Amino acid sequence: MFSTRFLRQWCPRMLIQAAGMKNYTPPLDYSGIQLPEKPKLSYMDKVPTYASNLKPPKMAKRLTLMRGPELIHNEFIHKQYGIVALCGGRLNSGHMEMIRMTINRKMDANKMFAVWRIDPPWQPLTRKGQGKRMGGGKGAIDHYVTPIKAGRVIVEVGGKCEFVQVFSFLNEVAQILPFKAKATSYDLMEAEKIEKKELAASNINPYTPEYVIKNNMGGCHDWISPYDKEWFFKYV
Repeated sequence: MFSTRFLRQWCPRMLIQAAGMKNYTPPLDYSGIQLPEKPKLSYMDKVPTYASNLKPPKMAKRLTLMRGPELIHNEFIHKQYGIVALCGGRLNSGHMEMIRMTINRKMDANKMFAVWRIDPPWQPLTRKGQGKRMGGGKGAIDHYVTPIKAGRVIVEVGGKCEFVQVFSFLNEVAQILPFKAKATSYDLMEAEKIEKKELAASNINPYTPEYVIKNNMGGCHDWISPYDKEWFFKYV
């Protein structure tokens, strides 16, 4: 009987099959996950409901509602998957209906569930008719929006599934939103936090944006935005 080394020496093109031990990763344990009674996203009203004797109030632009980081709704409750905003913006009823229809149509309701993490449209935006002169008071309410800050979790998806199964339709929704957003998972978000801490600890350059702004180097307080003095160029 010829050895495999002899066969490989004289017949290099010969395919020799060899049996060996293979280690496969065990499947994930979904025993602690319970699907809700209604797994799909619910419909959101286009207009908030007011009392019959109350006139719908008008509001200023309040751009501060979109600036800066989100401090409350920036973590996954179910610690699985979802869509996170990367910058500030506004969502109207059309965007929310697009999110609802895309996710409800493409997810498997027998194994997955989706949860809203944003409020229905509540901020009124006014608009004047075309061709009207300036003045005459504030215009009529045109539609309602929901302001979003950077880091806000928009929608959350979970269940007995892996990230590969939900990434396709979550990424499709994230690319259509009117601001930058990404489809991510709880593990990826935790890894990004650790990476940011490691980069900050290994930085040998003492002149960080925070150091430059706090010490008013070059008289930067005269020309930078007041928001840059608070967030150090992180949120534009």
